[in-house]
Amino acid sequence: MAAKGISTIGAASRSLSSSLMAAAKEPDVENLRLIEELTSNVDAVQERVLAEILGRNADAEYLDKCGLDASDTDRATFRAKVPVASYDDLKPYVKRIANGDRSPILSTHPIIEFFTSSGTSAGERKLMPIVTDEMARREVLSSLATSVLNVYVPGLHTGKGLYFLFARSETKTPGGLTAQPALTSVYKSEHFKRAYAYTSPMAAILCEDASQSMYAQMLCGLCQRHDVLRVGAVFAAALVRAIRFLQLNWAQLAADIETGELNPRVTDPSDRECSRGDWTGIVTRLWPKTKCLNVVVTGVMAQYIPILHYYSGGLPIVSGMYASSECFFGLNLRPLCGPSEVSYTIMPNTAYFEFLPVGEAVDASNLVELARVEDGREYEVVVTTYAGLNRYRVGDVLCVTGFHNAAPQFRFVRRQSVLLSIEADKTDEAELQRAVERASSALLRPRGASVVEYTSRACTERVPGHYVVYWELLTESGNTVDGETLGRCCLEMEEALSAVYRQGRVTDGSIGPLEIHVVRPGTFEEVMDLAVSCGTSIGQYKLPRCVTLPCMVEQLDSRVVSSHFSPALPHWTLAP
Repeated sequence: MAAKGISTIGAASRSLSSSLMAAAKEPDVENLRLIEELTSNVDAVQERVLAEILGRNADAEYLDKCGLDASDTDRATFRAKVPVASYDDLKPYVKRIANGDRSPILSTHPIIEFFTSSGTSAGERKLMPIVTDEMARREVLSSLATSVLNVYVPGLHTGKGLYFLFARSETKTPGGLTAQPALTSVYKSEHFKRAYAYTSPMAAILCEDASQSMYAQMLCGLCQRHDVLRVGAVFAAALVRAIRFLQLNWAQLAADIETGELNPRVTDPSDRECSRGDWTGIVTRLWPKTKCLNVVVTGVMAQYIPILHYYSGGLPIVSGMYASSECFFGLNLRPLCGPSEVSYTIMPNTAYFEFLPVGEAVDASNLVELARVEDGREYEVVVTTYAGLNRYRVGDVLCVTGFHNAAPQFRFVRRQSVLLSIEADKTDEAELQRAVERASSALLRPRGASVVEYTSRACTERVPGHYVVYWELLTESGNTVDGETLGRCCLEMEEALSAVYRQGRVTDGSIGPLEIHVVRPGTFEEVMDLAVSCGTSIGQYKLPRCVTLPCMVEQLDSRVVSSHFSPALPHWTLAP
């Protein structure tokens, strides 16, 4: 299978005398060789990984119910007997583990904790089982990503990273297992502490008060600003939020630095840059040695690319890795490519990967193996992990963009069915529909009003970003809906959204209050006319529940007659 051109990594690995390889340190050289080996033998590595997973979990209840035994480690038997699974399919097994059942249910290796992932249709968090050797597996892949970046951006090891990293609260399941986000687990790990090269103290990262954590991390970053060579966060939204925080709090931060209360040796006049009121290129003005931004800007995070270019003065934006709570997927082998060109090369040693072509029935017979995907096609990724997730639908849609050696490279397209997302939240069409119906039933119908039609968008022009929902109302003769009621409708909708969304509102401050725009009667007919004028068939037209086209957003905004924000925070309690 031919590669689309020869990457720098491949060229460097095949020619050890190249300047890139000659400049690399020995650990990086070994990691680059490993990448070449893995990507050159994708199918063989995948076959070995599946045999390892099935062999070690042969006595697990789930595989036993599928009819597999210890001798059934080949692909053909696996494909014939193990069905494609969703979280709802696995939830009864996960719940038993969470409640304290220590028998080999999904895995024969003990489940040591759960990573909490995005909410289910019921609004609760998913619990992803984790076994002892999972963190070591992720650490290896993280070191590979570091080596790739070192090839393209030499000298990063000579300075520090200003990364805005935030731990979230952990909980205990009824059976006593820890349940926490994957990144929180990483920040608490010994590997993270050993490899630590950031300006933020560990105490600041692990502080669960988001505002205090942000303040401390920004202050430490400013105090060490001449040591900073890279600036970042996990997701682009968090970095934008950090710079917005600086805009709002720079005077206090500068006062702390100038008075030397926290570090008497520091006298850098950072306040002069901030006081100018011009935030163009503020990253390189405050942290002049910065070589790149390191954030995820794929999928819904792409909406933050323009503002990051504005704040950074056009620094390269690096999206180095693709990972989830379920497993580690792959690396960006061209980390300095443009944000719209980011593709991830799947590392075949992390899990067993299969792919469901978009548009085809969810059936095991339709799944395609990693080495057999087709260039240009879109697929939903399905994983089998060492921790006992078997043929599990992750929900990510990827598009094949080419190959590195024999390893497919994928562009992240979207989350399956996700309409709205600001940061970690993921709201689908059904959830949005339920939220609208809840607010309408509770607050509009008693006043003789109803929602005729609606759509939405994720607004990131303000920081933090927030959901905007456009409503066209129908009222009985003589009835009106007052502003206070519509504000309460915003809050009622928020109460119906997922725990991930509500946590972002209540504890993290990463999501702003939901906003309802009431539009004048006939607005959605005008939106349909616009879509038809752009080529949509009037017979097949369906109002999108989320609008992204600038012309549609502009038309909707021009028809707004009143705007209303949620007046309070929704209810949220810490629960696994």
